[in-house]
Amino acid sequence: MSTRKAQSFINGEWLTTDRAKQEIKNPFTGEVIGEQYLAQSGDVENALAAAYKEKKEVKNIPIIERSKILKKAAFLLEENKEKFAKLLSSELGKPLKDTLGEVDRSIETLELSGEEAKRLHGETIPGSSSERGKNTIASIYRVPVGVVAAITPFNAPLNLVCHKVGPSFAGGNVTILKPAPQTTLIATEFLHLLFEAGFPKNAIHMLLGGVEVGQQIVKDERVNIISFTGGLVASRNISQLAGIKKTLFELGGNAATIVHQDADIDTAARLCAKTGYSNSGQSCISVQRIYVQEDIKDNFIQLLKQEVLKLKVGDPLDPNTDVGTLVDKKAADRVVEWINEAVESGAELIQGGTKNGASVEPTILFNPPRKSKVVCEEVFGPIVSVIPYKNIEEAIQESNDSPFGLQTGIFTNQIDLAYKVADEMEVGGIVINGTSNYRLDHLPYGGVKNSGIGREGPRYALEEMTESKMVVLRV
Repeated sequence: MSTRKAQSFINGEWLTTDRAKQEIKNPFTGEVIGEQYLAQSGDVENALAAAYKEKKEVKNIPIIERSKILKKAAFLLEENKEKFAKLLSSELGKPLKDTLGEVDRSIETLELSGEEAKRLHGETIPGSSSERGKNTIASIYRVPVGVVAAITPFNAPLNLVCHKVGPSFAGGNVTILKPAPQTTLIATEFLHLLFEAGFPKNAIHMLLGGVEVGQQIVKDERVNIISFTGGLVASRNISQLAGIKKTLFELGGNAATIVHQDADIDTAARLCAKTGYSNSGQSCISVQRIYVQEDIKDNFIQLLKQEVLKLKVGDPLDPNTDVGTLVDKKAADRVVEWINEAVESGAELIQGGTKNGASVEPTILFNPPRKSKVVCEEVFGPIVSVIPYKNIEEAIQESNDSPFGLQTGIFTNQIDLAYKVADEMEVGGIVINGTSNYRLDHLPYGGVKNSGIGREGPRYALEEMTESKMVVLRV
C-alpha cells in the first residue's frame, strides 16, 4: 500500500506538512503505510476559535439539508466499502471480515443520524396545570449545544467517529474531532468522504495529536460538550479539566457472560469464541469473564476449545482470517504479561498464551484468581477466563463484583431466570441467549459505574447533543 498522509483540518483547510511528523505502521507487517502531521498548540486555538465563531452558521443549516448530507455520506461509504475496509485492516490489524462489518455499521450509523435529524421533536405543556399558569402555554424546543468535542479510540475508528460526528451534525453542532493517534489515516479518509457528500467545511475541524492536544480542547470554555470513548484514566483526567460542561463517557468494561446449566452450551461456546476474540478482544464489551455452572464446566471448556482452535490467526487482509493483531507490539506484550501473571497465580492455561509480533494467540484461562488482572481489569486482548459457579446468585454476585458495568450476556432456557439476572445485574445492557459482545447501532449503548455516563446510538446521542429551550406564551 502506498504511503498516505494524515493531516489536521482547521477552518476549511488541510494543514500544511511543516509540523512534527510520525510514521504510521501496519501492525501485522511492520511496513510504514503513512505519515501523520501533529497539530500544534496554535492549531488547536485556531480550531476552537473557528468552531465558536461558526456555530451560529451551522445551527441555521436547515434540518432537511443536514439529513440529506448524512445520507449522501452513507451512500458514498457504501460505494467505497472495500477501500475503507482494507485501510482499516492495514492501519489497525483488524481482520477484513470484521472491518467490512464495521463499514456496514458505519453506513447504518450515518443513515440513522440522517433520519434522526428530522425527529428533533419538542412538546407543548399547558400552563393551566398550575393556579398561576392559567392562560399560558409553554413550548419546548430542541436546539444545538454549539460545539461538540469528539474524542475517539482506535478499536473501531470509523464507526465510533460516525457515532459522534453523525448525531452532532444532525443536531446542528460544530464538531472538533480528535481521533486516536493510531488510526488517523481512516479519520482523514472519512473527512474527505464527508466533504464529497457536501458536508459543510465549517461544521467540522480535526486535530491530530496526543494528550496535550486533547487537554487543550477539553479545558476550553468554548467547547459545550465532550463526547469521549476510551479508558478510565483519561476520563478522570477529562473530568478534572473540563469544568462546567457536559461530559459523555463511553468507557471500558470486563464483560461477563453467564452460561447456566440448562443452556444450549454448543451455541454458547460458539458465540463466546466468536465474540471473545473478534478484533483480538479489543472491544469494551468483548467477552472476558465466562461464568459457567460447575456441572457443565468440563463439557463447555471442551466445546469452547474446539471452537477457538477453528479460528484462523494471521494476515488481517486475508478474507479468511478471524483474528488479526493487536494495535501494536506494546499492547501484545502487556496482554502476555497478564496471561503469565494469572497462570503464576494459579490459573490453568487451557489454550494459547503465546505471541508473535503484535499478534497474541487466542487464549483460554480456567479459574484465575478473582484478584488477577484478567478478572478485575479490562483485558482488551484475546483472553477469556472460564470461572465456575454453583448457583445463579453466586454468578450474579461475582459478575457485579467489578468497578465496571457495561454489558452482560446470559445463556439459559428459563425466561424467569433470565429476567432475574437482567434485574439484578449492575450494567447498562443485558443480552439474553447471547454474549456481552452484541450491539445494534440504533439501540442505546452505554454503561454504569466506571463504564460511562450517557448513551450512544444516533437517537440517544442526538438528545445528549442538544438542549431543551422553553418558550412561554401568556395570552
